[in-house]
Amino acid sequence: MGECRFGVDRKAWDLAFLAEAEELAGLRRVMRLHLELWGLPGVVHAAQICVTELVANVVTHVGPGTPCCLAVSMNGDRLRVEVSDPDLREIPTLVAAAEGRETGRGMALVDGVSDRWGVILRGDSKVTWCELPTGLRSSRDHVDSPQVARAEALLNLCGLGGIPVGARRERLSLSLGKELAIDLVADLLHWLRAHGYDPDDALDCAQTHFETAVVDSV
Repeated sequence: MGECRFGVDRKAWDLAFLAEAEELAGLRRVMRLHLELWGLPGVVHAAQICVTELVANVVTHVGPGTPCCLAVSMNGDRLRVEVSDPDLREIPTLVAAAEGRETGRGMALVDGVSDRWGVILRGDSKVTWCELPTGLRSSRDHVDSPQVARAEALLNLCGLGGIPVGARRERLSLSLGKELAIDLVADLLHWLRAHGYDPDDALDCAQTHFETAVVDSV
C-alpha cells in the first residue's frame, strides 16, 4: 500500500501536573483523547499503561505532589511518551517483581509494551521516556485499513483531478483532504436522492457501520 497522500499533522504537546494517584485517570483520559485526534486509537491502551506506570513510579519513589510534566510526540514512526520530575536521585530501573507482589512491576510493564525506554538526566530534572510502535511508515502517515485505503483511492480518483499535477506529487494538507472528503460524501448523497433513496437514512446506516467497525477494531 502506498504512502498516505494527505499528511497528518501530529504536533508535540505537554502537560504539567502534580504526581498524585488521583491524577492518573485524568492523564489516561487526556492521552486517549489526543491519540484519537491523531488517528492512533490502536496505541491508546499501551500509551495509557506507560503514562500510568511512569507517573505511579514518581508517586512511589519520589513522593506524592511532585511537580511533573507529561510530554508526547512522534519520533519517526514511534510514539514517544515522556514524564519528567525534578528528582535526580531516584532512577527508574527494571527489576523482577516477586511472584504475587504488586510492587516492582511498573517498569516491567513499560518494557513489555514499548519498543524501548530510558532515562535522561538534565541539570534540574530527569526524564523517563518510552517509545511505542504505531505501525506507521512515518510521523505523518495514517494507520492502514481496507476502509481507509478505499476512501483514499476514491479521493485520488474523484477529488485530485482539479489539483495541478506538480502539487499531486507532494504531500497534501489534511484540511484539503477533509474538504475533498466532504464534497465526495455530498455528491454521493445527491446520487442517492436522484435514485429515490433517502439521504438521511443512508447517513444513519453509514454511521452505524462506522461505529460497528470502530468497536470491532478495538
